[in-house]
Amino acid sequence: MLNNNKPYFTVEDASRIALELYGLSVEARTLPGERDCNFHLKTGTGQELLLKIAPAVEQLETIDLQNKALEHLAAYDRALLLPHVYPTTEGKTIGTVINAYGTTHFLRILTYIPGKVLAETRPHTPELLYSLGSLMGTIDSALQDFTHPAAHRTLKWDLQHTSWIHDYLHYIDQPEHREIVKHFLTQFETHALPLLPTLRMSVIHNDANDYNVLVDDTGAGARRVVSVLDFGDMVNTYTICELAIACAYTMLHKSDPIAAAAHIISGYHKAFALSEAEIEVLYLLICARLCISVVNSAYQQKVEPENDYLLISEQPAWTLLEQLVNVHPRLAHYTFRSACQLMPCPNNNAVIDWLENNTHNIGHVVEPDLQVVKNVVFDLSMGSRELGNLTELSDVEMFTRQLFDRMRVERSQVGIGRYNEARPIYTSDQYKLAGNDGPEWRTIHIGLDIFMEADTPILAPLDGVVHSFRNNDSPLDYGPTIILQHTVSHNETQLLFYTLYGHLSADSLEGLYEGKPISLGTPFCKIGNYPINGGWPPHLHFQIITDLLDRIGEFPGVARPSQREVWLSICPDPNLIAGIPPESFPEDDLSIEEIRKEREEHVGKSLSISYQKPLKIVRGSMQYLYDEDGRAYLDAVNNVSHVGHCHPRVVRAGQEQMAVLNTNTRYLHDNLVRYASRLCATLPEPLSVCFFVCSGSEANELALRLARTHTQRKDLIVVDVAYHGNTTSLIEISPYKFDGPGGTGAPPYVHKVPKPDVYRGEYKQNDLHAGVKYARYVERAIQEVQNNGSEVAAFICESLLGCAGQIVLPRHYLNEAYSHIRNAGGVCIADEVQVGFGRVGTHF
Repeated sequence: MLNNNKPYFTVEDASRIALELYGLSVEARTLPGERDCNFHLKTGTGQELLLKIAPAVEQLETIDLQNKALEHLAAYDRALLLPHVYPTTEGKTIGTVINAYGTTHFLRILTYIPGKVLAETRPHTPELLYSLGSLMGTIDSALQDFTHPAAHRTLKWDLQHTSWIHDYLHYIDQPEHREIVKHFLTQFETHALPLLPTLRMSVIHNDANDYNVLVDDTGAGARRVVSVLDFGDMVNTYTICELAIACAYTMLHKSDPIAAAAHIISGYHKAFALSEAEIEVLYLLICARLCISVVNSAYQQKVEPENDYLLISEQPAWTLLEQLVNVHPRLAHYTFRSACQLMPCPNNNAVIDWLENNTHNIGHVVEPDLQVVKNVVFDLSMGSRELGNLTELSDVEMFTRQLFDRMRVERSQVGIGRYNEARPIYTSDQYKLAGNDGPEWRTIHIGLDIFMEADTPILAPLDGVVHSFRNNDSPLDYGPTIILQHTVSHNETQLLFYTLYGHLSADSLEGLYEGKPISLGTPFCKIGNYPINGGWPPHLHFQIITDLLDRIGEFPGVARPSQREVWLSICPDPNLIAGIPPESFPEDDLSIEEIRKEREEHVGKSLSISYQKPLKIVRGSMQYLYDEDGRAYLDAVNNVSHVGHCHPRVVRAGQEQMAVLNTNTRYLHDNLVRYASRLCATLPEPLSVCFFVCSGSEANELALRLARTHTQRKDLIVVDVAYHGNTTSLIEISPYKFDGPGGTGAPPYVHKVPKPDVYRGEYKQNDLHAGVKYARYVERAIQEVQNNGSEVAAFICESLLGCAGQIVLPRHYLNEAYSHIRNAGGVCIADEVQVGFGRVGTHF
């Protein structure tokens, strides 16, 4: 089954074959391949072709299958960019060649599809992966009505025959690796194999691995998958195997392989809808393909140790299998359902339906009744004002005092922490995970918090039994935790779900055992105190769980934003049991789509939005900005944040002053002159007078007025690509604006000089006189102004060029330029809005 009989031909052979059979004079180079001998051909006119010489054992019917499939796909959709068969001089689509040993081989020439293989393309953006799924879905949709006798063959890569690897497991050298394959093989045979006969079948490509997938690499727009190569593994099998193979290879080298697969699945489902049964077996088929790959590689190392192509995916495949061992199959299944716009956890709807229709069978979680008692709903979200600048739980006692003081002020026994809330207190490294697009934090709270005094009794809201319990005593974990199991009748079936109670007292676990009955209304545990409760303010974390995913005594209480819909499906709103009136909760924040719609209606379009996928920034702390889900962004973009965002000392000083006085300079005050004195002490002696303004644009406007008033002139010299502000007069002297989109060019009184860029400009870094040479452009500009009968009022230049490219000026540039300007009677303006005032550290 594993014998390849791969042909051997040289590039000289390839050139000879092309000439003799196709009349083509070509240059040939070898391409990799598992079974076929492949060559890239290039004619004298630049035409590119692909020569494929099949193994001696390859049947004519199998090659005809590939040709007919390509013809069928071309007829289905002319927009599909797939290879076409190039006929021989005799008009044949399949030729023959005899090797040096007298063995006959079939061969073909196909049109060559340009592009870059997916394996060598980075990054794998969600859009790129979606396009792969979309292409494979389109191909499979087209092949639904395609048949060919040769497609009904037995092939080692056909996933329905995965069990053949049983007999080859001994070729895997490492015992731990053998155990991984055995694990996934058991999963496949137990849970997938019985379902396969119920699924649709068709002819599929069957080998969309990352070296067979081509990406448009022209640089025009976003990268997308444009073609798939090598139809040599085509077979009639279960259609879902196509998607499993595409996912398996694209999940390689990913921090979050399940998320990568979800993007492919989403694109495929949009092009060619999947059934729920197909989605159910998909994850296990992905793992099966990886197992076949590593077993095949282990065997081939013994048979063909010199064939490096066969080993390309082996180590990445082992790494991926080691990752997937830790992924619960049902969690992967739910993620894939979500990618197809289905309810992720199928049990969710039934649990919600039962709870909504059985409110009379649900008791209280605590006393007093949360449905009627006055409570305080805390805002613990990313944009919360009451949390101040708290970006992680660093001072539990302060946090506790803050919450309970609010409850006392509002005379409430109960405080509520909301479900489905992204929180800044979960942004420490403990909640940090590696994602495919950088780090991600588990910030989404998927339970309900009930803040009450320590030792407050917790009541069972439903009849149940103890499923499991544990003291999760790691810092900021649950502490003592109990999970109850509930079994109810729903639509003539038994429905199973769970409730979790975290942050309990130590004695809450005493006397418990798995299976212990807990009747509705029974006080069975108590709210714990700091630090026994995991290190939190006294409260109950209450959570509904529709699928425990085989966990014991613990379950995630916060989720990654990218997996939000999946985890909200597994853990529906606990208020279905708690019963807090909806009017107690504040209105939801606006979504990104709602904000964009409002901006389009009420905000000028000149206030542009950055990035194709806009960021909703709701919090800043020091050098970071945080979006609504708690993802931290190092702020290298926001204008002139001198000491970072929300610096505690600055915030405190502002609060203290605003509580006393907030007026203007027409009155006398100590702080005004003290500040001016401290500021002037940092400046050279001639600079001793301060004007206080509200913005950088206002500062540069004032500088222009001062210069023009002093000189009684109007002409200005500016540096190319400079930006000095957004008022009308400053846009007129900013090449970044007047030469940019919507600009009308420089006014007659504004004169540009080249930017002194020693990396890309006329004079380079190794030229010791570059600064002096660039300054001569200023001297020439002065002469041109004077030749036209005017005089220069001022030269304005940033001390470090910002919009022009973050350029450090060459030595002596400003000294020389300033000297030229002053000799002409002009004023030198140093625009340090961006780089001055302490932003260059000790150089200030």
